[in-house]
Amino acid sequence: MESSRWIATVASIWIQCSCGASYAFGIYSPLLKSSQGYDQSTLDLISVFKDIGANAGILSGLLYSATAANSCHQSSSFFRRPWVVHAVGAIQCFIGYFFMWLAVTGAIHRPHVVVMCLLMYLAAHAQTFFNTANVVTAVQNFPEYSGTIVGLMKGFLGLSGAILIQVYQTISKGKPSAFLLMMALLPPIFSLVLMWFVRVHQVPNRDENEKRYLNGFSLISVAVAAYLMLLIILRNAINFSPWVYTLTLVVLLVLLASPIKLAIKANKEDLERSSQTFLNTSLIKGFISFNSEKSTVENLEDCGEVPSDTICHKPTSEDTLYVEEMNLFQAMRTMNFWLLFVATLCGMGSGMATINNIGQIGESLGYTSVQRSTLVSLWSIWNFLGRFGAGYVSDIFLHRRGWARPLFNILTLATMAAGHIIIGLGFPGNLYLGSVLIGVCYGSQWSLMPAITSEIFGVLHMATIFYTIAVASPVGSYIFSVRVIGYIYDKESSGKGNLCSGSHCFRISFFILAGVSLFGSLVALVLFIKTRRLYKVVVLRRLQNSRRG
Repeated sequence: MESSRWIATVASIWIQCSCGASYAFGIYSPLLKSSQGYDQSTLDLISVFKDIGANAGILSGLLYSATAANSCHQSSSFFRRPWVVHAVGAIQCFIGYFFMWLAVTGAIHRPHVVVMCLLMYLAAHAQTFFNTANVVTAVQNFPEYSGTIVGLMKGFLGLSGAILIQVYQTISKGKPSAFLLMMALLPPIFSLVLMWFVRVHQVPNRDENEKRYLNGFSLISVAVAAYLMLLIILRNAINFSPWVYTLTLVVLLVLLASPIKLAIKANKEDLERSSQTFLNTSLIKGFISFNSEKSTVENLEDCGEVPSDTICHKPTSEDTLYVEEMNLFQAMRTMNFWLLFVATLCGMGSGMATINNIGQIGESLGYTSVQRSTLVSLWSIWNFLGRFGAGYVSDIFLHRRGWARPLFNILTLATMAAGHIIIGLGFPGNLYLGSVLIGVCYGSQWSLMPAITSEIFGVLHMATIFYTIAVASPVGSYIFSVRVIGYIYDKESSGKGNLCSGSHCFRISFFILAGVSLFGSLVALVLFIKTRRLYKVVVLRRLQNSRRG
């Protein structure tokens, strides 16, 4: 099958669905703890390395930027470069999970804790390489709908935990060691097979059908999320027999395979449109061949024939803010970078602290183990809705009304503050409502932040910059989980066997987190004010592109 931007999108979606094992740590963590003789503190230390590995993707961004360094030459080899990033991720994934599997099965001598932390870091760090290659390539293929395409990629990554658990429960339920072996093989195989299709495709003429087909992919993602949510609820209420697990997995695989039909149809329309415009393109090239090279470029820029999404075109004075490509060090010297970093720390950090402690919160409030398990399982669905919904909705308002994307950062962080307050109040059923608000708003940060990064700092070094900003997530998680929630919980439970029951155990903590989220909302407001002119340029250029298409 010949690759195209649509086939590349489907290949990226399938890879994203296979590489989110970091969201399923609870499946094999009890086996890791018992087989290696760890106490809870040691297991928590290993989980910290998991969080760092899954979020610190600076190396993957640098590798992607290095492989794309020759993009201005438009050489054919450049369009195959994302496979390098996928391949490095596949190697890390295999090494990390395979040696963990050997350790828990006793095939090798029990490794030192430091070695196990390194293995966990490698396994989780592979996710950043897959994610970088898929997200950045998708943004380059669909630059006018960066919010939608980032939301799709991040959304399927958010769903991957639930997808992998469904596969595990069908194939080898009750054998967590088998889950580790599955993770050592499944993501690398998917990546190595599909990475050749994940390539950048420059499309000179775009039309409104592009959005229509992206909406089709979005509809499929929502259908997958709804189906998984239904399975999670039923699974906690009914004991499935093996044949039911098999049937539900088959239905899930059919849903995940359905985007390929849409991609083939979209690709066919692209080819037909290209053939219709070929003659006009040839006439234009014949006309400009009589001019000098310098005047040719200037004339094309003046008349709008050079695609605005081409990285190497010469910026004019009025759009320099948009097309300037900054590297990491240039970006870090700007106020916009640090405003986005602080807003991310407040949003992602407080969100991660909530999910890391949701089981303990439910226990202190008297929720049953089944209720707590359901809350944790449904978090992936709310996470998906935030990742997909924020990107999709922000694209609509950006195109139709010219609303700058940081505005949605303000709204989601303010809503997250409301979710923290609801959990802090401790009334009956508060965790259900609070976890929905926080889960959706937390997920939204993962689609808004990369899209804003590409629009403020450019696409070429996008991965390096947004993964540097993403370091704010584990940093914030540590601060708010250990220094706020953990400290206050231990203080409330002193003299009671390190256990605390009642709404007072977490009330102060979540009121503090609400204040943190509100502060992040104010920081996002400053970013919104500072980037208003930039987004006016973005909207104007995209409207011009639509007219040219």
